Amino acid sequence: MTNRIRRAVFGILFVLAASAAAAANVSIDGQRFLVVNGKRVFPFFFMLAPPADGRTPSGEDAWRELKQYGTVFHHCNVLPGKWDAAGEARIDKMLARSAETGLLCAVAIRDLDAPKPGDTATESELRRIISKYKDNPGLGIWKGSDEPEWGKVLPERCQRFYDIVHQMDRNHPVWLIQAPRGTAESLERYDRACDIAGLDIYPVSYPPGRHTLMPNKSLSMVGDYTRWIREIHHNSKPVVMCLQICWSGVAKPGRTLRFPTFPEQRYMSYEAIINGARGLLYFGGGYEECLNERDRALGWNWTYYDRVLKPVLDELKPGGPLYPALVVPDARLPVAVEGAKDVEFTVRETANAVFLLAAKREGSTVKVQFRGLPRWIREGQVLFEEPRKVAASGGAFSDWFGPNEVHVYRFANSSASRAEK
Repeated sequence: MTNRIRRAVFGILFVLAASAAAAANVSIDGQRFLVVNGKRVFPFFFMLAPPADGRTPSGEDAWRELKQYGTVFHHCNVLPGKWDAAGEARIDKMLARSAETGLLCAVAIRDLDAPKPGDTATESELRRIISKYKDNPGLGIWKGSDEPEWGKVLPERCQRFYDIVHQMDRNHPVWLIQAPRGTAESLERYDRACDIAGLDIYPVSYPPGRHTLMPNKSLSMVGDYTRWIREIHHNSKPVVMCLQICWSGVAKPGRTLRFPTFPEQRYMSYEAIINGARGLLYFGGGYEECLNERDRALGWNWTYYDRVLKPVLDELKPGGPLYPALVVPDARLPVAVEGAKDVEFTVRETANAVFLLAAKREGSTVKVQFRGLPRWIREGQVLFEEPRKVAASGGAFSDWFGPNEVHVYRFANSSASRAEK
């Protein structure tokens, strides 16, 4: 049997196995974490992922490349005015490939996601599609209207979509992403129309901060918006922050094309987590105007992925030293920072370690001291800066922070340490 035939047979068997797989059950627990098939996760989202049949520059399956990051949702969309037989075939293919590779679709059909009052035809079609897809093993979540407040889509229409979905499918939540526009009052009107909240914010542009109307035009706006959307939803829903690969504000004619650097993307990702994000979305990987010649042929920004995004995701992925801290809530330890008012942090405690994730906003380089950690702590690793360590005494330690710098500390809870508690 030739290698080509072996690959073909393997592919057929894999598709058949995927088609027989059970539907994914996605829920939300009391600590606002997503739970997939009974397991708490910190998910990553891509809008868009590479094409369904896409390949990496080395020829590997593009979606399996992304699957290494654990629970991965991606935008399985049909644009406005495009819902027809071809649009349905597109969703069919994306769901089938998702089931095959282990990715999960965030199904977004723009012609069906906000039925107008009395539009029985749209509601009927929506019900048909929910019935068709709700048990598909490639389905993860239903995505409601995109940026509905900014797009002047009434909350009642979003609510109708939400109600119909949950009448028919209790195993997959509804997700809404808002634009960085509106007011707390105008956005709060959509609270009941989603299970997962989200907001997109793209700070990197010329001039800086083109995407925001708020006074802060720096990278730290990511933390401001993360707290803002959490508070709008009364800290009762998981928040997924949508971060920048590329977007229209840097890609349109007359604009200066610019991407976040590795330090910038790393800072934005960690600042969102520190401020309470329960998942991260990376937007613009398939934005055609942002692709070089090689990547345009592959349909995705593999250059940015290899240079910037992959190193960030490698720090956060399941199986890595930090991941256990991403799926537990903030610890109740009385930790405080002294020496600067612009160092943000979160403390997470697992059975084996105490983690402190800290990031400094813009400004000058400072030396700060953290206090209030367990007194048994003597030494901690600075993850991803190996072999650097910090020494602690009396529940305190000191370290330096530059502008937009991130440090991730892990203090192992060994048997000897526990004896000293």
